[in-house]
Parts: sequence; structure tokens; C-alpha cells
Amino acid sequence: MRNKSEYFLIVILVFSLNMLPMAGGAAGEPNQAVAPSEAKNKSECRSADGNQYALKDVFKKDFLIGAAVSSDQISGKDTNVIALIESQFNSITPENCLKWDSVHPKPNVYDFEQADRFVAFGEKNKMFIIGHILIDQEQVPDWVFKDANGRNVDRETLLNRIHEHIFKVMGRYKGKINAWQVINEPIGRDGRMRKTRWFEIIGEDYVQKAFEYAHEADPNVELYYNGHDMLTKEATDSIVRLVGDIKSKGGRIDGIGVQAHWKLNTPSLDEVENGIVNLTQSGVKVMITEMDITVLPRNVPPKELNPYPGALPAEVQEKLAKRYGELFSIFHKHADKISRVNFWGVHDGQSWLNDWPVKGRTDYPLLFDRKLQPKPAFFAVVKTAEQN
Repeated sequence: MRNKSEYFLIVILVFSLNMLPMAGGAAGEPNQAVAPSEAKNKSECRSADGNQYALKDVFKKDFLIGAAVSSDQISGKDTNVIALIESQFNSITPENCLKWDSVHPKPNVYDFEQADRFVAFGEKNKMFIIGHILIDQEQVPDWVFKDANGRNVDRETLLNRIHEHIFKVMGRYKGKINAWQVINEPIGRDGRMRKTRWFEIIGEDYVQKAFEYAHEADPNVELYYNGHDMLTKEATDSIVRLVGDIKSKGGRIDGIGVQAHWKLNTPSLDEVENGIVNLTQSGVKVMITEMDITVLPRNVPPKELNPYPGALPAEVQEKLAKRYGELFSIFHKHADKISRVNFWGVHDGQSWLNDWPVKGRTDYPLLFDRKLQPKPAFFAVVKTAEQN
């Protein structure tokens, strides 16, 4: 999910940033959602003229609208946001509870408590439920790749572990989860396979094997590729070839997910549109799977890393709204190619972009603020559907 090349900032900047005075109270305060009694009309999103909107209704003829939900939300610890999720979205993805380190932390040990609650919530609300994710590049316990002596296992051992994991996890939710994001970020921006531990031990066909095992585990569920920083022609061409290879060898793949952790000015609108169009050459669905737009700068002096600790200035709100509006205009234009748009989080306080890449940052990347109220970006997104 995160751009791993940026983690070097942590070592360089964390001390400097933590020494800065924090406006508006303690560093963690802006990143928390308000208590239920403070969130008024949290399930209503009305414009200035009094019209009420729900994203899932606004785009019901175009594509599914989803959100990633947190463990606190599905466990009941963060109940104030539930009405907003139920009213606005018709699809959900778990942030972490189905990742390998959460659901399968030790050999022969599985923990399905949070995942069961996630699936039950989606079933209760008749949502399209996404399983995220079977094979990731991060959040995988070290034991998966090691033998009893701490050495890397061989190819067959790791393939057997993948097979066992996929069959156990998918088997539990067979007939309940509608689609699985099978593999995360195997191909880089340059179009080459990333040198992950999966790749180093198994080889390039680990992707083919993962889709093969997933189809065997549940022949009726949809299976997706999920990727980050993948809109370059080099990346889209490689992904299209990969989809073709999987199909030519008898495998099944039903969709390509674009993570869409984007910025106010990058990627360009042309790159977004061309990337979507290029990916459709694969003949499978295209979807936006992890959408958020950071408003914070990168690679700047420490004192500039957290420019909006208390609130987002009106002019930046306008830029964010304009950016969301432009992107959703592209999505709406290509609604025949896009099956789902999924936000990575429900409200700003939930976003993983807070406190990243160093602790103490406050970001505002989503359509709902920390009081669960719709931002100008929400109405800019709605407007794209009305205009079209």
C-alpha cells in the first residue's frame, strides 16, 4: 500500500518533527473521530440547497462505491461511524484483518475473530464484500519464508504454505466474500517484477500459482490483481501481459485494481485516463481500490512536514475538491470500464496517511472530515455524476 522508497524519511526526520511545537492540542487529537454525541446527522450529507446525497445512490448506474473499514469499526469500538458507512457505501474492504500477519500469525495458528465480524457486517448490510489480501509484499510474518534453522525455505515448501493459507482463509468465507484481491504489487512502475521474497524463493510464476490456488479454493468468487504506482505505459503493458499469461495457462483473473494513493498534482489526469484505458486491453474489469489524496508535502524541511495540524485552510480544501472532481469526471467518463471505486478509509481521522512517513503529521485525504461531515470534495464528486 505504501511507497516503500519513502521510508528513508523516517530515520532522517522523525527526531526533528517530534521536537516541533504542535498547534491545536496534542499531536494525536486531530486524527481522532469525534464521540457519537458530537457527530450530528452523521448519516446525512446535505448540500447548501438542502439536497441529500448518498454516494452509493449517486453512482448506482456507474460503479460500486466502497470504503476500507478498520478493526475498531467492525469490532464496535468506533460505533459513531457505522451509520455513515451504511448510508454511503455498498462495498467494503478490510484494512488489515485479512492480511497474513493478522489472520495467520504463526504456523497452524489462525485468528478469524475480526475477519468474521467484518464479513458479518457486510452481509448484514447486503454489501459487495472484498477480501484483502492473500499474497502481499508486507505484513507477512517472517516464519512464512523460513525453516526451523532460520534459513529461507525452498520453492516447494513456500508454495505449499501459500496453498494451505489460501485454502484455509478462502474456504472459511466461501459463498460469503464476493471477490478476493489475490496479490498485491508484484509489478513495479518500470514494468518489472519486484524482487520480493516470494519472487526470490519461488520465481516469477508465484503470481500464476496464487491465482491458480485461489480459483481452486473457490471457483465462484472473483479474483483481482491489486497494484500501486502502476499507470505508466511500462507497468500497464506488463500487467496486461501478465493477465494474458494467467489466462493462457488456464488460470482465472477477473479484475485489475489501481490503488490510487495520489497527490494534489500527481499523477497527471492524462496519466490516470491513459492508464485506465490501457489496462482495459487486458479484457478484465478495472477498479480503483485504495483511493485517497494527500494534501501534505514530501521531501521538505522538517518544519514544513506538518503544515495543517489543526485544520485544513479553505484554499487547500478547494484544491482537494477540484482534484477529486477532475478524477471522478474521468471515472464517470469510463464507467463502462470501471466496476468499483473504493476509498482507503471512511474519514480523515482514520487514514493511514496520518503519522506517515513520520509521526505527528495530520492529513486530510478523504471525503469526510474528523467530525464525519462531508467536505467540499464530497460535493465535487457528487457534482460529476449530476453533470453527466
